Amino acid sequence: MSKIKPVRGMNDITPQEIRSWQIIESSIRKVFSSYGYEEIRFPIVEKVSLFNRSIGESTDIVTKEMYTFEDKKGEEIALRPEGTASCVRAAISNNLLRTDSPRLWYMGPMFRYERPQKGRSRQFHQSSLEAYGISDPYMEAELLVVSSRLWKDLGIENDISLEINTLGNENTRKKYKEALLDFFKPYTKELDEDSLKNLRKNPLRIMDSKSNKVKKFLLEAPKIIDFVDDESRDHFDELLHMLDDLKLPYIVNPKLVRGLDYYNKTVFEWKTDKIGAQDTICAGGRYDTLVQDLGGKPCPGVGFSIGMERLVLLLQDEKKEKLDNLTKLHVFFICLTRESIPMAIHYVEEIREKIPNLNIKVNFG
Repeated sequence: MSKIKPVRGMNDITPQEIRSWQIIESSIRKVFSSYGYEEIRFPIVEKVSLFNRSIGESTDIVTKEMYTFEDKKGEEIALRPEGTASCVRAAISNNLLRTDSPRLWYMGPMFRYERPQKGRSRQFHQSSLEAYGISDPYMEAELLVVSSRLWKDLGIENDISLEINTLGNENTRKKYKEALLDFFKPYTKELDEDSLKNLRKNPLRIMDSKSNKVKKFLLEAPKIIDFVDDESRDHFDELLHMLDDLKLPYIVNPKLVRGLDYYNKTVFEWKTDKIGAQDTICAGGRYDTLVQDLGGKPCPGVGFSIGMERLVLLLQDEKKEKLDNLTKLHVFFICLTRESIPMAIHYVEEIREKIPNLNIKVNFG
């Protein structure tokens, strides 16, 4: 009988790998809780309409990548492709937004039908922070400080850097999309199929193009900062001043956009050059209209998500010695006879009582 293989892009996490995950998860719980964020858990399945209304019906995530099916009553259901929309839905459903500026965090699997590669799988895990009710830029500053604290706790602060940008308001993005379309009009015959598709559906997505030719064009393309409204510009400038005061290094990347339609004003990414092409470890931004778009009362929001698989890769590559020390077996207790087993168990438990942090394994023969 043939072996049953795992679904492509859905990976097992073996005992040899799990220690890295445990270290990261423990650090996340400790750091997030220390800033007053509370854990929330919600289902991995949601109504398809949730993501149509939040992520955007024309995005690749909704049109190509979501796992969808009909339940037994014929309702369209999706495996969640990201967590922010689900968290907002849960916050609205459970009246959490009535409290004073709720701050939430969550961790769990997400699903997208993408081409599997290093740092990208079809079931992947995210850990995220979401903060509601505060429109001031100090909320973004806090999120960036929290993430920076996490990198320090994991010992990877020198392996990761912050890029940041502003998308302005809805009118900003509308004007900028028109400017991009006008700019690329003379070059349409030179663009690849994906770039042409992005121009038709959401011109902002062309900023993420991997095509060298498109990258060359983008050097001369209009910059979104030139279309940003005064309020968003002031918001962004104030945030950058805060980061300067906090001595938190950053790079303003005028080409940085996010692939989800709900973002406005600030967007950011934490990147590394240590793990290959999938170099974004953490990404997020502000989404001031999403709560209202999903049926709640007007309520600003801001958040970020960490790609756990990529963080694990970085930790394994850069901190292998640290991981080896944490997983090292300190005592290997061998029972030479069956009669010695009860005494061995007794002695091992005494050792554990006196030295709790020892890793001890008993061989029962």
